Amino acid sequence: MREYLLGNVAIARGVLEAGAGLAAGYPGTPSSEIIDTLSGIASRYDIHVEWSVNEKAALEVAIGGSWAGTRSVATMKHVGLNVAADPFMTLAYLGVDAGLVIVSADDPYCHSSQNEQDTRRYAQFASVPCLDPADPQEAKDMTIYAFDLSERFRVPVLLRPTTRVSHARSDVETGEIPEGRRRGRGFRKDPARRVSLPVNARVLHRALIDKQRDIERELESAPWNRLMLRGDVGVIASGIAGLYAEEALANLGADLSLLRIGTYPAPSRMIEEIVKNTSKVMVVEELEPVVEEMVEIVARRCNPELEILGKGSGDIPRAGELDLITVRNAIARMLGMSVTVPEDIPSTEIVPPRPPSLCPGCGHRAAYYAMRKAFGKDAIYTNDIGCYTIGISMGTVDTCLCMGASITIGSGIRFGGDERPICCCIGDSTFLHAGMTGLLNAAYNKSRMTVAILDNSTTAMTGHQPHPGTGVTATGEDTVRISMEGIAKALGAGHVECVDPYNLEESVDAFIRARDFPGLSVVISRAPCRILLRRKGEGFRRYRVTDECVGCRQCVEFNCPAIEFDERASINQLCTGCGVCAQICPKGAIEVVK
Repeated sequence: MREYLLGNVAIARGVLEAGAGLAAGYPGTPSSEIIDTLSGIASRYDIHVEWSVNEKAALEVAIGGSWAGTRSVATMKHVGLNVAADPFMTLAYLGVDAGLVIVSADDPYCHSSQNEQDTRRYAQFASVPCLDPADPQEAKDMTIYAFDLSERFRVPVLLRPTTRVSHARSDVETGEIPEGRRRGRGFRKDPARRVSLPVNARVLHRALIDKQRDIERELESAPWNRLMLRGDVGVIASGIAGLYAEEALANLGADLSLLRIGTYPAPSRMIEEIVKNTSKVMVVEELEPVVEEMVEIVARRCNPELEILGKGSGDIPRAGELDLITVRNAIARMLGMSVTVPEDIPSTEIVPPRPPSLCPGCGHRAAYYAMRKAFGKDAIYTNDIGCYTIGISMGTVDTCLCMGASITIGSGIRFGGDERPICCCIGDSTFLHAGMTGLLNAAYNKSRMTVAILDNSTTAMTGHQPHPGTGVTATGEDTVRISMEGIAKALGAGHVECVDPYNLEESVDAFIRARDFPGLSVVISRAPCRILLRRKGEGFRRYRVTDECVGCRQCVEFNCPAIEFDERASINQLCTGCGVCAQICPKGAIEVVK
């Protein structure tokens, strides 16, 4: 059967076809739709699906499932693997029972990420296989193969879709989804393989090293590694770059040798074959020169005179994502052919800037406005990862490093000697993911600052997934709803308040009290995401500007996309009726549309 599937949906389909019984993840673009898809059909296929509180928890849940004999998958984005790196590195030693696949979706060009790290480096670091799909079909097929590979060698297997694979759509040949029980036979005690004491780890590390040659031999024959020898000049391309290279060669009419790679470790014998039979090769891959480094090693032994073009030579960019035009032009330059400049892409000089903006009526904008009124422009605003980071235009985002870092960086700035007011901003899901230890650390070490938890009751940035503060699981079941206020008090905050950001006066007063508290204070600014409210069918009021407007522009400073200005203010159709602009206007010139 053929189905038109999103790449992430194809991966979810592969999880089902492989007979997996457990899926855990933390939402992160471009990986989120995998768990989103599985959560909607979990009961139908007898699979446990969860949004875990963070990637480390997700991987550890999947490890437990594997050790209980159930095929399991953990999903995350590339930076999420940093959070899960502690169990990931040791898991390679301890190994798996039932197949365990870790989907770590890379994001070349940082479409929605803070860096461009390459998951293949983690595969090298941990000595585990990594599969690099080029399209949704390969993504589905590799997912199934990954479970088999994991069980054959008793190691976890990484699947590395990139943004263009995860979010591409194409026809996918689907197979049968097995019926029947997906759970395993239960956990079997085996301390020598399951307890990472030094005496065991030393033995297990040697065993992992001994597996490497057999793993490489297995991957060598994988169908996603294909070599075509056609001449003295060649191209070696991996993952989605292989699609670009193949199409570029057809477009140029160039009959070159081509090696397409989809697995890591890369197929050393195929690399040796193309290296021996060419005088010049171009290595095309996104992000790090993982394959290029291996080609250089092989060439030193088999063909020292080989000219290698790629990231090292500057012919292929090391940063950002590749595309057909970039790859075509690089190959054309190598062959001395004319370079194509796409004419349908407008010049940046005539395209108006479109900086990201918080949604109209977003509670975060109101919280930032009140925060700035209370703390002033000279205060230090350490921020975190989430849609609230877009509030940089409000002047309340001075730092953004990684999940949970706002609180600990704020503490470091305070203990580094800066006496200015400090307000750390973190979202509700991010706080539960990685902020609680930072708050505990700040309380324990007597850090004097304010932490603002911007609670919109969802994980908005990645598609409105639930978290422990929403009272609903990934599959829609009611569950415990944790209290942000209770956690903040239990972790040692000396002053805790919860406010409605749409009540501007109340919010400003709350932030002033928090600012003046002689210790660690927490303000929880709680307002449900406006998109969620709209989906629930809750009606919004709309506001309009009256003739009393004097053009003072104070409402424009609120930075809401629904407010326009041309000699005087006006409110467009984007208005969701939060009413904050009416509270800001000094002339009372903004009112509800009757």
